[in-house]
Amino acid sequence: MPVAVSQHVRKRRDGLRAAGLRPIRVPDTRRPGFAEACRHQSRIAAAADRAADTMDGFLDAALADLDADTGMDGSVNTP
Repeated sequence: MPVAVSQHVRKRRDGLRAAGLRPIRVPDTRRPGFAEACRHQSRIAAAADRAADTMDGFLDAALADLDADTGMDGSVNTP
């Protein structure tokens, strides 16, 4: 016997909620632990952002060193 559409939809929504999602497929902000998970991910993103500044400086220095060894036209400067 076919399942009524409303029963199928209810089952699907219950499954999404069990997975921590709302029926519109976004995280359920009302779920316990959601705020702490956000804080944790924000700390990780902030640390990565700080590390990116360090990496940018390293890459800029490496590029400057490369530019000193090769001319802007691609020719190689030999000592």
